[in-house]
Amino acid sequence: MTNFAIELNGISKSFGPVQANKDIDLAVEAGTIHGIVGENGAGKSTLMSILYGFYVPDEGSINVFGEPLEFNSSQKAIEAGIGMVHQHFMLGEPFSVLENIILGAEGNFLLGGAMSKAREALLQLSERYGLSVDPDAIVGTLPVGVQQRVEILKALYRGAKVLILDEPTGVLTPQEADALFDILRALKEQGTTILLITHKLQEIMNVTDSVSVIRRGEMVGHRETAQTSPEELAELMVGRKVLLEVDKAPAQPKEVALSVKGLDYTDERGIQRLSNVSFDVRAGEILGVAGVSGNGQAYLLEVLSGMHAASGGSITVNGSALATTPDLVRSQSIGHVPEDRQHMGLVTAFPAWESGILGFQASALYCNRGAMKTGFIKETMGTLMEKFDVRPPNPLLATAKFSGGNQQKIVLAREIDKAPDILLVGQPTRGVDIGAIEFIHRQIIAMRDAGAAILLVSVELEEVLSLSDRVVAMFDGFCSPDRITAETDERSLGLLMAGEFERTTSTGMAA
Repeated sequence: MTNFAIELNGISKSFGPVQANKDIDLAVEAGTIHGIVGENGAGKSTLMSILYGFYVPDEGSINVFGEPLEFNSSQKAIEAGIGMVHQHFMLGEPFSVLENIILGAEGNFLLGGAMSKAREALLQLSERYGLSVDPDAIVGTLPVGVQQRVEILKALYRGAKVLILDEPTGVLTPQEADALFDILRALKEQGTTILLITHKLQEIMNVTDSVSVIRRGEMVGHRETAQTSPEELAELMVGRKVLLEVDKAPAQPKEVALSVKGLDYTDERGIQRLSNVSFDVRAGEILGVAGVSGNGQAYLLEVLSGMHAASGGSITVNGSALATTPDLVRSQSIGHVPEDRQHMGLVTAFPAWESGILGFQASALYCNRGAMKTGFIKETMGTLMEKFDVRPPNPLLATAKFSGGNQQKIVLAREIDKAPDILLVGQPTRGVDIGAIEFIHRQIIAMRDAGAAILLVSVELEEVLSLSDRVVAMFDGFCSPDRITAETDERSLGLLMAGEFERTTSTGMAA
C-alpha cells in the first residue's frame, strides 16, 4: 500500500463569484519531491494556502499521513507537521537567526532556557541537513540564499515533515538555486516530503519526482517527472502547444543608440544606488541586464527614463545628452516599460483606453487644442488591443479588471506602438502566464529586428539568455563588463550576478 504524506480529496474554494479551486484531488507520496505547476491565477497558491491552514475549503477533505484533519489555522497545520517557506521571507531582519527560529514558539516568557534548547536543536538540524548557518548572525545582514535556509530551519524546528516551498528560486542566483536543490534532496533522503510550487519548468525536471498541473482552478494532470517533458507540461498548463524556445535570427547591430558612461546615482537618503555603470546599446540589438532583484536595476531604468537625475557620469541618446524629465525623454524616442506595471505603468482605476495613452495624452495624436480625441482614442485602443492579444479587447473596461498578463500587454502595446528608437524594458514577463510570455517575447524580438535598441532588465536568467544578444550583470549597484550571450552560460553569468567581477567607483577606487 502506497504511503501518502498528503491526500487532498475534492477540494473546492470560491471567493465570491470566482472559483479558485474546483474538485481538486492530489496525493503526494511520503519522502518525495512533488512539483505543482500552473499559470498565474490557476489556483496553486490557494490550494497550498488551504493545506497550510490559511483558508478553509468550501468542500473536500485533507489527510496527512493517513489522518483526516480539518485545518482552520496555520498553527494546526504546523502541529500536523506541515511547514511553508513563502516566496517573500517571513523573517525579522533586526533579529538573530536563533531569535527568528524560536519566534512564535518560545514556550513561555522565560526565554533563557528556550534559547539554549533552540541553539542545541538548531545545531543538530544544521548538521543533519547540511544547513550551515551562524545562530548569532543578524538576519538582515545575510545573503538571500542564507535567509532562505533560516526559513527552512524555522519550519524544521517546528517539526515539519511536509515542506511547502512557493517559488523558492525567485531571488536566488543560479549557484544559490543549485545549493537549495542540494538541500531539498538531502531533506528528501531524510524522509521529508516536499511540495515545490514553481513556474520554472526546468526546475521541475531537475529536482522533482512527480508533478501535478492545475489549469483554471482544476487539476488537469499528474505525471512522473521522468516520463514527461517541459513541452507537455506547458501544453497542460495552457491548453495548447507553446513554443518554449525563443525563435530569433542573429542580430544585425548598427550604430550606438544609447551610451552610458561612469553613471552614478545617489538617492534622496544619501545611499549610492549606482556606481560607475557603463555600457552601450546599439540599434538592432538587445542588451540584457541580469541580476538578483534589488541590485540597482530598478534605479538604472528610473535614471534612464528621466525619473531621477544622475549624480555623475553621462548618458547620451543618438549622440545627444539624455533629457531631464520623462516627457522630454519620450521626445527623444525612448519607450519605457517599468518594472512595476500597476504603480508606475498604469492607473488601474482608469479604463484601458486611458491607461493605453499615459505619457502620450498631450500629444497631437490624441489631443486637439487641449481636448482629447476620445472617440478616436477608444477606436485606436480597441484595434491595438486586438493586435496585442489583450483579453478581453475592451477599451472601456477598467484596467484593474484585466489579469496581470493582459495589463502587461496594455503597457507593451502603448510603448511598442510608438516605434521608439530605444526601448527600456523592466521585467517584461513578471507575473505573466506562459502563453502570454511567448507572445511578449515575439514582440520584443520583432522590435529589435525593426532596428530598435533594447535594454532588457529581468531577474529571469533564462529570459535574459534567450532574448539578449549581449549581456551584463548587476551587483550592489555595479555593472559587469558585457559579454556575448551566445558565449555565456548560466554558471558564468551566475558568478557575475554574485559580484565576481572587478568593481571600481567613478574615482577609480576598488569597491
